[in-house]
Amino acid sequence: MSVPDSTQSGGPERSVPVQAPEVNRPSKGRSAAVIICLVLAALLTTPAAIAYWGQRTLNDTTRYVNTVGPLVNSPEVQAAIATKVTDTIQEQVDIEAILNDAFSGVITDRPRLQRLVGPLSAAINSLVDRQVREFLASDEFADLWTAINTRAQQSLQRLLKGDESGAVSLQGDQIVLDVSDVIDRVKQRLVDRGLTILQNVPVPNVDKQIVLMEAPQLKQLRTIYAFANPLAQWLIVLVAGLYLLALVLARRRPRATVIIGVLLAANALLVALALTIGRQLFIDALAGTTFGPASAVFYDTLLAYLDRGRQVFLWLGLILVVIGWFAGQNRYGTAVRTVVNDALESVGAALPGPVGSAGGWVASNVRWLRVAVGLLGVVVLLWGNDVSLSRLFWSLALVVGLLAVLQVLVGAGRATAASRPVPPAEAVPGTAN
Repeated sequence: MSVPDSTQSGGPERSVPVQAPEVNRPSKGRSAAVIICLVLAALLTTPAAIAYWGQRTLNDTTRYVNTVGPLVNSPEVQAAIATKVTDTIQEQVDIEAILNDAFSGVITDRPRLQRLVGPLSAAINSLVDRQVREFLASDEFADLWTAINTRAQQSLQRLLKGDESGAVSLQGDQIVLDVSDVIDRVKQRLVDRGLTILQNVPVPNVDKQIVLMEAPQLKQLRTIYAFANPLAQWLIVLVAGLYLLALVLARRRPRATVIIGVLLAANALLVALALTIGRQLFIDALAGTTFGPASAVFYDTLLAYLDRGRQVFLWLGLILVVIGWFAGQNRYGTAVRTVVNDALESVGAALPGPVGSAGGWVASNVRWLRVAVGLLGVVVLLWGNDVSLSRLFWSLALVVGLLAVLQVLVGAGRATAASRPVPPAEAVPGTAN
């Protein structure tokens, strides 16, 4: 298309091309990058969460001990250990045979005394069981439990690295926990209370162990541990970076926020499914063993940190969906946003002059200030690596409160700018009055 050029009088007309207006089309490469980031992040979120839990819980002695510490007060765990210790002592000491031997001469003269051997044997066995359970409920056992689990965590790491010595060891195709310290302490308590017949009774090593699980695929676990352990603590950071990069590159960030929220919520449900399946497999693996009745409470306690993270993922995803809807270009979101912003800015407009001066600076820098508030909320959520629902809601309340303050200051700054007098326009020389 062209138009005639008549800038020179009397000259021939020339056609000047008229360029069509440029259309601001989104870059295909940018959109593809957003899709790739979201797909990778979605696929890696669940593995990253599980790997981070494993790295922080199983590799950190302090966190591991703090995690399993409450098990010392679990009736199921105490019952499992009490059963193991009591059965071990009673298997090595035949109380009824000892009584028959001790009263053999007396029983020969008075056969009716034979009737007392059974009740006396039962009473002594009952005393053994009672002493075991009293010890397991004592502060002494609580201290011993901490020491046992400290060694168990260190032994588990050595086991995954190929070293099969320690409190947790591999016996054939079974991973076992050594409870010899508990048995020795209980024997000493019984000896101190007069049952000296237990003092020199040897207890075979096999009777000092509790089977934790069958481990026919331990070699595969070692391979996975050797490969995944160095990456575990950084994988969660990579996932967060992918989500953030997708949000930065997205042209429609509210919609991207909704998508990220949906992906986080979906991964939270996937983690819940994995935990449920893993729990049943763990219980089945220990079924029929001494530790079987305590397997469920042990599993729930050991993975409590991961389960809390799952809940945070779910709620964070739902919150991001709401935020994306609130910030999006839709009728209801726009209406709610307009009402809230107008209400907050009207509060700011009513504030005194000094606040308006600060509000002017806030109004000109509000975009990056909002980003800073969001980053502060993330820091509060992740501070101390103790992610929980209460921490999430506290960080959310902090972010919402600070954003509200920013909007109030924006209103104060705009009101101050609007109230300033407009300087009169200067007259141009040579113009008519």
